[in-house]
Amino acid sequence: MLSCDQYLTPKTLHEALQAWSGAPQGSRLLAGATDTLPWARQGRAGDLAGDAHVPTIVDVSGIPEHDGYQVLADGRVSLGANVVFEQFLDDPELAALLPHMRFCAVWFADDQIRRQATLAGNVVNASPAADGVPPLVALNATVELARLEGDGIARRSVPVATFITGPGQTDLQPGEMVTGISCETAKGYGGAFEKVGQRRSLVISTACASCCVKPFEDGRLIKDIRLALGGVGPVPMRLDDVEDFLRGQPITGDIIAQAAEMPMDRVASRTRRDYRRAVVKGFTERAILHALADAGVVLADEMKVAHG
Repeated sequence: MLSCDQYLTPKTLHEALQAWSGAPQGSRLLAGATDTLPWARQGRAGDLAGDAHVPTIVDVSGIPEHDGYQVLADGRVSLGANVVFEQFLDDPELAALLPHMRFCAVWFADDQIRRQATLAGNVVNASPAADGVPPLVALNATVELARLEGDGIARRSVPVATFITGPGQTDLQPGEMVTGISCETAKGYGGAFEKVGQRRSLVISTACASCCVKPFEDGRLIKDIRLALGGVGPVPMRLDDVEDFLRGQPITGDIIAQAAEMPMDRVASRTRRDYRRAVVKGFTERAILHALADAGVVLADEMKVAHG
C-alpha cells in the first residue's frame, strides 16, 4: 500500500517546480504513475513488506503545456513530458515522424498501461531495459529539464545517452523536473523494434533493439540507418560503428549478417551473458530486416533485393 501526507496537483510548470523544490526528502514526483505501485511493492521504497509512505506526491499530469508535441524549426520534434506511449499508435503524424516508436509502443505494454505511461517517465526510471530509451538514443534525443532559479525558471538540455548514468541513476538534479524530450525525426524511414523477454509483450525486456533505416530510392543501398540497444549493459548504447559500416552498403543478407555480429562483444551484462550475446546478434539482424521491410525493401529467400 502507498500512502502520503499530501497529494499536490499543480497546473503550471512554475507551480510544479515550487511544489517539488519545497517537498521533503523522500517525496515522489509522478505523471503516469505506472511504476509507482511496483516501486512500493518491490521494496524499493524501503519497506520490504511492500508498504510505502512518502511525505508528498507531486502529480504533474495536469500541466497543459506538457501535453502533445510540436515540430520545431530545426526539424526536431519536441515531445511534452505528458506524452504517453499510446499516442505513437493513435497519431498518424507522430507515427510518421518516429516510425520505430509505434512498434515500441505495441510491445511496451497492454492498452491500459500504454494510455497511462509517459515516455518521459520511462526515461527517468532509467531501467537498463527500458523500452522507450533505445529509440530515443537512436535519434539523438535530449531531455529537457527545468528548475527554479530566483523568481524565474532555469532550463537545460541533456542528451538521453548521457542523462542515464547507470541502472536507476540519472543526471537529474535536486528540485529539477523533466518538461519534455526533443529528438530528431525519421520521416521517410522504415522503423522496427525488437524485444526479448519471458514474453515479447507485457513484460520488462531482457534486451531490446531499435532501428530506423532509409534506403536509396532504388532500394539497393542503405542511405542512412540508426541503431540502438537496451538491456545489454548498464546504460543503453548507440551502435555507431554498425551504422557507419552499413551506410552506403548494398542491401544483402551477407552484409546484414556481418553487421549483426559487430555488437556481440559490447554486451556488458554479467547476467546470462552468452545468451544475451546470441540474442543481440539475432535481434540486431531482425531489427534491420524489419525496418527495411517497413521502408518497402524486402530480402527474398535467395537474398536478392525486391523493392516494393
